Amino acid sequence: MTPPWVRPALLALPAAAVIGLAVLGPFFAPHAVDDGVDIPYAEPSAAAPLGTDHLGQDVLTHLLVGGWGLLVLAAVIAVLVTGLAAAIGTAAALRPRVGAVIERSTDALMLLPPILAILLVMLSWPSSGAAGLVLIAVVVGTPYTARVFAAAASGVAASGYIEVAAASGERLTYLVFREVLPNLRTTVTTQLGLRFVEAMYLVSTAAFLQLPTALGKSNWALMVRENSSGALLNPWSVLVPSLAIGLLAVSVNLAIASARTDRRGMDA
Repeated sequence: MTPPWVRPALLALPAAAVIGLAVLGPFFAPHAVDDGVDIPYAEPSAAAPLGTDHLGQDVLTHLLVGGWGLLVLAAVIAVLVTGLAAAIGTAAALRPRVGAVIERSTDALMLLPPILAILLVMLSWPSSGAAGLVLIAVVVGTPYTARVFAAAASGVAASGYIEVAAASGERLTYLVFREVLPNLRTTVTTQLGLRFVEAMYLVSTAAFLQLPTALGKSNWALMVRENSSGALLNPWSVLVPSLAIGLLAVSVNLAIASARTDRRGMDA
């Protein structure tokens, strides 16, 4: 019988490959980012295996160099959102009054589209850079995820050993981090993966709109924006960064879905 982790691991291999490309790519870039190697939108050649972009620079070099910034920001956002939401949602499940306050205060934030919030903040506060993008993504992304954790933690919060710990005078922080969250490992890992995919889309959208400028002169989303006008001349300049972003998102989503399905099957 095949172990249940094999299928999710195989589905996650493309994502692992893209992450490896983004992390290790800068060490293997054949040219400097600003080096011109041929005419704009030149076809693939020995000097430029994926052709050139709108400035005659090597597409492969930009592909190898332009991923790590997006991934780092997406990972930071995913970790912060998942961590905050896990603590807030679990506290809401343990303390109904706290949960009511959290529910009321988050309703308004859930109605605000994340990309609209990013545009409002980044356009009115352009100097905030990457820190501003992370801040607003965490603020608008935490409420919905907190609701998920509150629902997942409600069953654990009603368990007898939680009631005994609460009756013995244990603090809320102890109950959250020592009693409830260790029993929500599957929810935590699932939400971490989903928030990473969501954050990758948000960061890519902001980078496509050139917000924030702290992401630098070269990233996958910016490659798509700048080279779209020459897609018919050298389609690789648009296809490869688009495939990198899409493959990462699809692979992570499929792996998470497979892991959840296998988990339900084991529980049944």
